[in-house]
Amino acid sequence: MSVRNLDSLFHPRSIVLVGASDEKQSVGAVLAANLLAGGFAGPIDLVNPHHRVIGGIRVYKAIADLPETPDLAVIATPPATVPGLIAELVAKGTRAAVVISAGFSEAFREIAEAGSCLLHQAMLDAARPALLRITGPNCLGVMVPGVGLNASFAHTAPLAGHLAFVAQSGAIVTSVLDWAKARGLGFSHLVSLGNMADVDFGDMLDYLASDRTTTAILLYIESITQARKFMSAARAAARSKPVTVIKAGRCFEGARAAASHTGALAGVDAVYDAAIRRAGMLRVDSLAELFAAAESLTAGSLPGGERLAILSNGGGLGVLATDALIEYGGRLARLSEETVARLDKVLPETWSHGNPIDIIGDASGQRYAAGLEILLSDSQLDAVLILNCPTAVTSAPAAAEAVISMLERPHRVSVLTSWVGEETARGARRRLREHGIPSYETPEAAVRAFMHMVDYRRNQELLMQTPPSIPETFTPELESARKIITCVLKEGRAWLTEPESKAVLGAYGIACVPALVAGTPAQAAQAAAEIGRPVALKILAPEIIHKSDVGGVALNLDQPAAVEAAAVGMLKRVAALCPQARIDGFIVQPMVQRPGSLELIVGVIDDRQFGPLLLFGHGGVAVEVINDKALGLPPLNLHLARELMRGTRVYKLLEGYRGQPGADLEAIALTLVRLSQLVIDIGEIVELDINPLLADADGVLGLDARIKVRATRDHPHQRLAICPYPKALEEEVPLGDGRTLWLRPIVPEDEPALQRVFASLTMEEIRLRFFLPMKVLSHVSAARFTQIDYDREMALLLTEPGIPGVADIYGVVRIIADPDLEKAEFALIVHHEMTGLGLGVFLLRRIIDYAKARGIGELYGDVLADNRTMLKLCEVMGFTRSRSPEDFSIMRVTLKLA
Repeated sequence: MSVRNLDSLFHPRSIVLVGASDEKQSVGAVLAANLLAGGFAGPIDLVNPHHRVIGGIRVYKAIADLPETPDLAVIATPPATVPGLIAELVAKGTRAAVVISAGFSEAFREIAEAGSCLLHQAMLDAARPALLRITGPNCLGVMVPGVGLNASFAHTAPLAGHLAFVAQSGAIVTSVLDWAKARGLGFSHLVSLGNMADVDFGDMLDYLASDRTTTAILLYIESITQARKFMSAARAAARSKPVTVIKAGRCFEGARAAASHTGALAGVDAVYDAAIRRAGMLRVDSLAELFAAAESLTAGSLPGGERLAILSNGGGLGVLATDALIEYGGRLARLSEETVARLDKVLPETWSHGNPIDIIGDASGQRYAAGLEILLSDSQLDAVLILNCPTAVTSAPAAAEAVISMLERPHRVSVLTSWVGEETARGARRRLREHGIPSYETPEAAVRAFMHMVDYRRNQELLMQTPPSIPETFTPELESARKIITCVLKEGRAWLTEPESKAVLGAYGIACVPALVAGTPAQAAQAAAEIGRPVALKILAPEIIHKSDVGGVALNLDQPAAVEAAAVGMLKRVAALCPQARIDGFIVQPMVQRPGSLELIVGVIDDRQFGPLLLFGHGGVAVEVINDKALGLPPLNLHLARELMRGTRVYKLLEGYRGQPGADLEAIALTLVRLSQLVIDIGEIVELDINPLLADADGVLGLDARIKVRATRDHPHQRLAICPYPKALEEEVPLGDGRTLWLRPIVPEDEPALQRVFASLTMEEIRLRFFLPMKVLSHVSAARFTQIDYDREMALLLTEPGIPGVADIYGVVRIIADPDLEKAEFALIVHHEMTGLGLGVFLLRRIIDYAKARGIGELYGDVLADNRTMLKLCEVMGFTRSRSPEDFSIMRVTLKLA
């Protein structure tokens, strides 16, 4: 759906509880008590046909009897009654409902036996005419402390704050609520989604991304519904505020059934991990980490790298922190000679003279401040972790105050703290947090928080990448590859033979060992003679995927006679083990001798929810035992490919070790980019393996390859979780004065140019476009305008030809569509220096064409009533106009597209 009518859910003017009760400890009674005690300023009505008064409040028999239309309904009645109640609420004009009722699956079985439709679908059908939004069913409810809304049957009320927590499980919500309240943590929103019949994680991310009271979003996810909608919403939200995720259910045994090595390696949890990373969110493992990460990510700027210095008054604490840092994959910073020399002047002679920096157990607040001041000025550091253990000769609170005072000065380096202990340390930790300095109970927790910051920064860098839909570094032979796959599908096969697979890969510039096909053992011997050096012999049978498992591979055969004998024996073995398999002959290929090369695996899987994913890892026969792999969502560019490679253990070997030269990392990355392009172009590919892919300083070479295909009529881009940069929308725009401009979609790198052009606008241009005076376009606003998700937004720029961010911008037209594509809002601005050239008409026509191609039903925009130029342009383009009922100074212009 979208965020439409979610304001009625989270900021209602009036509420009705349907199913209110006076039975103690019943859900209806707890809901009524929580609603009435929450401090909600508007009217709260109760409905129950069996009561007249509950708690001194009048109870209405039916929704139709209510004296006014409630914005929000809370329903706690038997599930079979819910569709009818939703229909009554729609008739009344209600726009949102929280369906607490559970047991929908049980009720469905009863209804199904009677030949009726699915119950939850009946509920959605009843809601659709008015776009009434439904949270649930089978949920705890919704809490918005800032407006006094407690539409839940939680056991306690939340504190108000700036964290939003969203989960499917009501039990998780109440546990988090109980845990957080004891620690004084408050929330902007607490939402239990339940079965997510309507409102889901994507809707919540869309809503909370623009909610000003929310500084960070915390998610507890068991499953998602629409992957592309989720990814679009997550990427949009993660651009504006930290989003931290716990994904429950790490284990999945279904991968064992996958035919290819890639499919077996890629479990559901790894897929979610890849999606969360690419969306710029942070994944954590526990509820405690969830809140610790929220604290560290909202405390200030992220570290520029992963070099950590540890400042401690206890050597043991420093060792614990160092151990945790190495275990979590972090990096201990190396202190510069200058820093060591400066520390020598302010620390006792017995200090550690290295990192961790042990400033000795009698360290005063002054010593902490002196050491910290030096570390903050070291350009070789990205972050400092300050540790303190209680001693009888120093004051832990005084040390904390010294740190607070020092950090009031501007500083580049990120700082985290851990005052260890309870009785003497609790107050110091509270003081540090009050001043926005992250503080943790243990060194290990502090180090974990630092690594969360490092991971989050990396994920944000991934989020900024905009790989193109059309390759820029190579030109594939698309039609050649498509022809091979079409032939395979016409024959009714799912798997390409090895020669066919290698031919498809070759069309995309992926080098593989050539393979000759022989129909008989004698022909195999003849092929070996033509090759003229030791060969590998493989059985050619479409149904046999893993040839070595059935004795279908023979290596290092150096004579034609040996090849023929091996082929005869191979036929007997394979026929005995796979009597039903169709054997088409043999594959003969030269043995490859590349001493020192590493065996890799690269591949593709097609996930049921997230579509195709790329896999990279340590390959070879033992690939599944080694289990060293990383997954990434296409589209990939070289930067994203390198980040994917860095997520594996084998990457350290590829960099070179103990005199062994490193592999050609650029060639490996380019192979991943080529595979990414292959699955973007050809939607029929559902599995692919290149195993092994040999990699060394001379490049890469695939030895074995297999591809699985499935017929589809969908456009290849429809299955992608992330829409690629739409390069096809680029075009040259010749002007009447002989100049040529460039029309293209916006990219994140355009932010500086966008800020420059905004600064050059007149105040009148700014008023007409933004409806209010603005002197500068802030980084946050500029980032929001330039970092878009092409699946739901489009912004087309008219620029000078040149590098994004450097080339000047002369005009922008953008649309933001609802996820269901029913409507899209548009906005347009042309710089005053370029008016009179027809560029407004040109930009508006292009965005209308784009909207039609996407299947958007309606374009609309708000225009100031005195903006005659824009209103005239819209009239020319066929828009209708009407005055806004909320503000008579604004005209709503609308164009029906479908």
